[in-house]
Amino acid sequence: MILKELLERSEYTLVQGSEDVEISTLVYDSRKIEKGSVFVCISGAAFDGHKFAAQAAELGVAAIVVEKDVEVPESLTVIKFDNTRLALAEMSAAYFGYPAEELTTIGITGTKGKTTTTYMIRAVLEHAGQKTGLIGTIETIIGDEKIPSVNTTPESYIVQESFRKMADAGLKNVVMEVSSQALMLHRTSGFEFDYGIFTNLAEDHIGENEHKDMDDYIHCKSLLFQQCKQGIVNGDDDYVERIIKDHTCAIETYGMKDTNDVYAENITRIQEPGYLGVAYDLKGKQEYNVHVDIPGDFTVYNSLAAISLCRHMGIVKEDVLSALNTIQVKGRLEIIKTPGDYTLMIDYAHNAMSLESLLTTIRKYNPKKIYCLFGCGGNRAKARRYEMGEVSSKLADLTVVTSDNPRNEEPMDIINDILIGVHKADGEYVTIPDRKEAIKYCMEHAGAGDIIILAGKGHEDYQEIKGVKHHMDERDLIQEIIEGR
Repeated sequence: MILKELLERSEYTLVQGSEDVEISTLVYDSRKIEKGSVFVCISGAAFDGHKFAAQAAELGVAAIVVEKDVEVPESLTVIKFDNTRLALAEMSAAYFGYPAEELTTIGITGTKGKTTTTYMIRAVLEHAGQKTGLIGTIETIIGDEKIPSVNTTPESYIVQESFRKMADAGLKNVVMEVSSQALMLHRTSGFEFDYGIFTNLAEDHIGENEHKDMDDYIHCKSLLFQQCKQGIVNGDDDYVERIIKDHTCAIETYGMKDTNDVYAENITRIQEPGYLGVAYDLKGKQEYNVHVDIPGDFTVYNSLAAISLCRHMGIVKEDVLSALNTIQVKGRLEIIKTPGDYTLMIDYAHNAMSLESLLTTIRKYNPKKIYCLFGCGGNRAKARRYEMGEVSSKLADLTVVTSDNPRNEEPMDIINDILIGVHKADGEYVTIPDRKEAIKYCMEHAGAGDIIILAGKGHEDYQEIKGVKHHMDERDLIQEIIEGR
């Protein structure tokens, strides 16, 4: 491959050498450099690829892509971009033959709901006979292959590589979570989404290594709607006008207010032993009754987003309803069947905001008693422990404090921090450090009409202790308890 081919859709400056040089691979990790590579120097928070420019030259790269000045031999081709993350995205798209153009691409952004909505959409499209890939927080799915995720949205090279695998495998669509970090760092640059979806926005991801303030967070989320053909947005959200302020796409809204293009009326919460769900009348551009096997108001919003998208894609009502009626998303309000008359669910809620939202939602189902079991991760901000403890103590009937991923901390030290928050309210609580024993306690004490929530682990199937990840899947623990093991 000739370097010029990777640069054909980019704006850049040739500092020295020639764009006609032949290259073997495109790399951004200095450990993967080989003779003939083009090395893209990425400036990261803890690592700057520009520092390896001279070493890359010694290893025989054919070219280097930079955003800063570097000292390398005059014989080496140097290409300069304003932003090398954008360079990597655009060059990766070219390197893999622009695979996004062979797929219908669907990007979902928002503070909450991204994961559930991606799985809802994939379930409906697959049910309708359209093979659909997925990229998200839990995993990347390419046909029958499932690859565990490191980031919500991977680096642009990995995104394009995944698109290429999907297109080559005969997939028709890809639905992916698009984080604000991904938009800020150009992980989804280099192509245009066919559809962009906005779920909601709340104050989150503000900090030293994320977004400097709320304005920056909103701005980054809004970039999706300058990079898609059709936007589908939550018209009820307080921030929606700021999200679509500079949009360059067509816009359609969904929500619970009748001012939206698609909206829900007559929302009904369904509760049976071992089951929670929601039903509503769909109004606006489509009209029929919807039933979803996941509880909560946010399920209404997530399903409205999926329905709105699928209408644009020509999916018939029967396929939409059939898929939504059987959907389960691992670790997202995932209900686990047990012999008891109570309801047991696993959810990823791992901070105060998500736990409060979860408990408030479940309380609307009028359970006799809510058991809220959770721990907090070690080597993380202590404030989260206090906040989660207080939220659970206020909103649950019984808080069961246990261990999560203690990492390099002592589990009881973390539990004692959580209890500081628990004591700020007057809820009942017990402490059981062993997570399996804690789950067993809940299952043995819960009765008819009670709801047990196992919060924090969600889709995770491990527990990290002293730098080692041990297998621990709450679904396995529940089965062992049922079988008396």
